[in-house]
Amino acid sequence: MKQVINTLKRTDAERRIPVLKLEIDYELATLFDALKEKDQKQINECKRKLERLRLELVRLEA
Repeated sequence: MKQVINTLKRTDAERRIPVLKLEIDYELATLFDALKEKDQKQINECKRKLERLRLELVRLEA
């Protein structure tokens, strides 16, 4: 039973990783725009989102 659960988790992770990478790319583009506009509120929000996405990606790739 444990092997079945681990296999399902691995499959979910394999599907989530590409989506997560797209989300990171989008957030980086948003951060770039915020930096150009010097919008400190948006910069901080993007950094928080990117940190959350980074942590999720690290967990899934481990």
